Amino acid sequence: MAPATSDAPRASAASSRGAEAPSRAIPSYDVVTGEAVALDLRPASFATRGLAFALDALIIAVIGFGSLWLLIFLGVVVDETAMSALLILFVVGLVVGLPVAVETLTRGRSLGKFAAGLRVVRDDGGPVRVRHAVVRQLVGFGELWLTLGSPAVICSLVHPRGKRVGDLLAGTYVVRERSGAVSVPPVQMPPELAGWARSADIGRLPEQVALSVRQFLSRTARLHPSSRQTLGTSLAAEVARYVAPPAPAGTHPERMMAAVLAERRERDLRRLAAARGRRDAVATQLHRLPFGLGDESPGTGRPMNQG
Repeated sequence: MAPATSDAPRASAASSRGAEAPSRAIPSYDVVTGEAVALDLRPASFATRGLAFALDALIIAVIGFGSLWLLIFLGVVVDETAMSALLILFVVGLVVGLPVAVETLTRGRSLGKFAAGLRVVRDDGGPVRVRHAVVRQLVGFGELWLTLGSPAVICSLVHPRGKRVGDLLAGTYVVRERSGAVSVPPVQMPPELAGWARSADIGRLPEQVALSVRQFLSRTARLHPSSRQTLGTSLAAEVARYVAPPAPAGTHPERMMAAVLAERRERDLRRLAAARGRRDAVATQLHRLPFGLGDESPGTGRPMNQG
């Protein structure tokens, strides 16, 4: 999958050419994912990233000095060769291994990023994996620690998303999470498509596709008309793969997607209500059993409330 940074120029170029956009041989999933993420996730500023790194560096320094003090306090004595090897392993584990583990387990949030309201994500907006964290930290060992951060500063200042070299190689970037979340109302069912949606066979939409559709429908008024048409057509084609029969002829792509999401939500609610009803019915039947039969301890034949 191509990085989202390569999709943005193509999407903007498509906006300026208007009618030429649909003829571009660009996979709809790539374009939609990249555009949807760009609409929802804002890259972190250089100053905020610097603050998060300073906090992380302070924490690493405290852990490092605390560990060395503990070794001295315990009186651990080794020869010079072993000490050099242990020191190298300790530094690499502290500067590379620990951040990799933290970013992987927290899906892109170190303690410094948590305090600054930041998170590392992939170019397509998804959570980072182990390989992304390993590449970021291995490259960061050189560009942040060995060179005192000068390559990272230059790269972050010139890149539109504030990426450093490690982000470029790993396919990631840092986004702001505390951006004033706005409550988005649920998608409403278009009245003219209610009958079709109720009788249609709607397959299980991938969560990333459904999320992209919701983000697109909530921001259509802020999109350029040509970009709105291009993205809407691409997303509708992706959604149509999971719906049969197709929407009535002449249906606007946005109306079709709204009908599918609204019907999908209603069916999920009905399934949850049915499951809750079955669970309540089973609980009622258990309570109606003769005293003690429903409360027997397994393998004893005795009620659990008796000695």
